[in-house]
Amino acid sequence: MKNVAETPARRLPMQWLPLIILAAALLPFSGYILTAASGASLHPPRWELWARISPTLQLHIAAALTALVIGSVLMLRPKGRAVHKVLGWTWVAAMVVTAVSSFFLTGLNGDAFSLIHILSGWTLVALPMGVYAIRRRNVERHRRTMSGMFYGGLLFAGAFTFLPGRFMFEMFFG
Repeated sequence: MKNVAETPARRLPMQWLPLIILAAALLPFSGYILTAASGASLHPPRWELWARISPTLQLHIAAALTALVIGSVLMLRPKGRAVHKVLGWTWVAAMVVTAVSSFFLTGLNGDAFSLIHILSGWTLVALPMGVYAIRRRNVERHRRTMSGMFYGGLLFAGAFTFLPGRFMFEMFFG
């Protein structure tokens, strides 16, 4: 049986790298692009807004950004080595904090949960599945599970935080 550290990492073709970097660079500007016609303008972050939000939302944003940074490093580095494992466990912890804290945040749908909370619930189910997969040496299932949470749970869902009316939009574009 092959050791996980000996398993070659499955990578995207190199021609995708510039597109991924461009998409990641444009992500913070998605709100601006969506509202350019309404007169929104790009400005330095309004840090005074940070002090006005709840500690739960501050924790949620900090955990999500931590997971985003660590996840990006994990996607770019070789897999299966000690650094990957340490960063991976840190990423899992940041994702758990992000998902759990989201259950204490409402507002998109009044005081009720919104559809995004389904993603938070799925994250709490899928994280142990991804860990279990690698414990069983099922590298492919681990890769699919964790990559899906990174791209879907962080990048895709994170893009929605820059829609008009949301905190991240107000901080950077409002």
